Amino acid sequence: MKFNFTFALILLLMGVSFSQIDPDIFGKFEGQKIEIDGYQIHLEVKGEGDPIFFLPGGPGNSHDYMQGNFGQYHTSHQVVFFDWLGRGLSDDAKDVSEYSVEADIEMIEKLRLHLGLGKISLVGHSYGTVPAQGYAIKYPDHVDKMVLINGFHSGAMWQANCDSYNHYAKTHFPEKWVVVDSLRALGYLSTDKPLQDVYGDFPTKYIYYHNTTLKQNVPSEKYRGWAGDVYAQIIGPDGDFDVSGSMINQDYRRHLKNVRAETLVIAGRYDGVSTPEFAVQYKTFMPQAQFVMFEKSAHNPYLEEPEKFYELLNKFLSK
Repeated sequence: MKFNFTFALILLLMGVSFSQIDPDIFGKFEGQKIEIDGYQIHLEVKGEGDPIFFLPGGPGNSHDYMQGNFGQYHTSHQVVFFDWLGRGLSDDAKDVSEYSVEADIEMIEKLRLHLGLGKISLVGHSYGTVPAQGYAIKYPDHVDKMVLINGFHSGAMWQANCDSYNHYAKTHFPEKWVVVDSLRALGYLSTDKPLQDVYGDFPTKYIYYHNTTLKQNVPSEKYRGWAGDVYAQIIGPDGDFDVSGSMINQDYRRHLKNVRAETLVIAGRYDGVSTPEFAVQYKTFMPQAQFVMFEKSAHNPYLEEPEKFYELLNKFLSK
């Protein structure tokens, strides 16, 4: 799927674009390092009230873009932002085999225990929805509410969306795709720089529905916004074409109907990363969830339709 290093830069290395988000939100949080399994994990907690864990996408992203878009909820909740192992300001693993969906699920539980919390709510975006669902299935007694923003219910869905995007890119940009084909014929994988450079040069229309100049709210200080080695391990070395890693083994479809946490599923009509063809399957696999399609959004409805998005999220979280 077209969600590699170039996308991470597009997604994260931008400034604020709408007034609803506080451009100074990063200065209102204080980071700390806690030791988990011998590693220093970066954690930022603020506010009082029902706790919410915000889970970023990638799986190579740091916490920053989620904090930039959701940090304001510290006024009504205890908000928890953190960097998974190998990402952001957390330590790198001694061995890349330690990066997995399963490890990310367990990190949520270890942080919950560290903070001495009971039930928590989870808000995941893109890849962040994967460990969110895995956690809600494995630890049903620990989850109050769950919000899945433009997510994935299985490794099969991730693969299908890769196929969908690649078909779009090939049919709409044949002049560029011929270069991709030539590199593929030479054995280049999606994590190889020559193919990354070409593949990452496709227009960003699949990320944003209309306004491709939309910008994220990011901190002014230097930070690690993307970890390619984590992405390659969890999604696979050729993950934009052939999903492998621990992601391909995830399949929550049969279990979603049993999730007891009150759940809101959000999708974007023009999302080329988590396409509507598969996103609407949540209506079948998780009929108890509230499903909302954002008709003028792609992969980032909180940026593209912020008024509608935050009104919906506020109402859901205040129940």
